Amino acid sequence: MTEPGPGPSLTMTLPGFEAPVPPKAPSFGPPPSAMLAVRPDLPDDLGTLARMVAECRKCGLCQTRTNTVFADGSPRAKLVFIGEAPGRDEDMKGLPFVGRAGQLLDKMIAAIQLRREDVYICNVLKCRPPENRTPAPDEVEQCLPYLEQQLALIRPAIICALGLSAVQALLKTKSSMASLRGRTFEYRGIPLIPTYHPAALLRNPGLKREAWEDLQRVRDALKTRAATSS
Repeated sequence: MTEPGPGPSLTMTLPGFEAPVPPKAPSFGPPPSAMLAVRPDLPDDLGTLARMVAECRKCGLCQTRTNTVFADGSPRAKLVFIGEAPGRDEDMKGLPFVGRAGQLLDKMIAAIQLRREDVYICNVLKCRPPENRTPAPDEVEQCLPYLEQQLALIRPAIICALGLSAVQALLKTKSSMASLRGRTFEYRGIPLIPTYHPAALLRNPGLKREAWEDLQRVRDALKTRAATSS
């Protein structure tokens, strides 16, 4: 993967993200009680895990899905984006973030000088909930082990959680997005930065400035991790 470069990223903007803000140092939380590790009860390679997901029938979503949606991007990525669940376009194509929200996500990734193929993109749920409803707690519970195994195998430096449902599922909180964004948390030992789902930005373009602040936090956290590991 190409590491984020210095210089231009401090002033780079795209339409709707025109107000750069000063970079902030990431504030990592206390170490969690259980660090993320490869689970012995699941495949230890992504290809086999994807095939297991494709055959999964642990919840009722298997009856309404067209395709499971495992992931897209690089398995060697340092940055992972996690959404809540596939939508209609994703269900049809079997890939995450391929509709209008996906097009905006690609622009957001480009704004921090990365490409879609440089990052890893997935969802908490691997199947589309009917009518794009919010994932149910039991669905999250059944799917979360697959996501945890993905993260344990990829070992990213940073997680960017897209949307309230994804953040709440990962951090096991009922807090609002307003109280969560603008901060850096830890998920099983991995720094996690919440921001708005691209679909929310399409519905409410006024949120793009805050989303750009979050993306700058992601960019700066990546630089910090790269500097400390070199």
